[in-house]
Amino acid sequence: MEQFFQTCEWRLVDESNLQSRSPLASFAMDDTLCHLVGHQLTTPTIRTWVHKESVVLGIQDHRLPFIEQGMHLLNAQGYTPIVRNSGGLAVVLDPGVLNISLVISEKEQPLSINSAFDMMVQFIKMLLPEIAEYIEAYEIVGSYCPGSYDLSIGGKKFAGISQRRMQGGIAVQIYLCIEGSGSERAELIKQFYERSLQQEETKFQYPRIEPSVMASLQELTGTNMTVVDLNLRIQQMLQQRGINWVLTPLKSTENELYMYYLQRVLQRNQSMLAK
Repeated sequence: MEQFFQTCEWRLVDESNLQSRSPLASFAMDDTLCHLVGHQLTTPTIRTWVHKESVVLGIQDHRLPFIEQGMHLLNAQGYTPIVRNSGGLAVVLDPGVLNISLVISEKEQPLSINSAFDMMVQFIKMLLPEIAEYIEAYEIVGSYCPGSYDLSIGGKKFAGISQRRMQGGIAVQIYLCIEGSGSERAELIKQFYERSLQQEETKFQYPRIEPSVMASLQELTGTNMTVVDLNLRIQQMLQQRGINWVLTPLKSTENELYMYYLQRVLQRNQSMLAK
């Protein structure tokens, strides 16, 4: 899979300094890049993004019996809840969490769902060679937004991976808890589910959060690793491995497409929250 990264030039879109924007803007950006890459209007893309305190809810979360009370709790704790346009469950975003999207074309490189996940796992191991041998990918029971490609060290989860496919493009997205306390983030989501469920029986099985199974990379490595450090490391890693890349923000014509997808995402989120 490492050879895949060297088969073409990569576009790098760094939006880690746009923390004041809503995460909805980031999901619109990935939709835009899926469209552009899927239609072969731009090269495969690596995008990095960071946001202020937010909780991104999945569609199933929005169906919780007491969701309004749960969202009130999040607001009271200083977190803004939004509903994303893809699967998965509640995820915490804050300035200590780095998000990375790898966007590729299904036309150029058809990938199964698992192969796309494997691509991201390989990317993270390339990015963190000093701990690569300790990183495992399997579901961490008791974590928030659990999945078969949770990344962990010693049974403690520090990252989760999702993907979105549209317009011939695949966006593989990962959140990396780098700074701060992973268990404190998990405790917030535990309280959210407790407030939103209130022990009522539901058809969908929501996760029972055990905060102790989650940690940040700072905690796991015993270092002062930061979001800024890891973001810069991406460019250094690409250079060291001889992978061609260019740092390119959206062009004016691409920005028009972005505004279209942003409007769609905002309208969808507004309609979901209104229900």
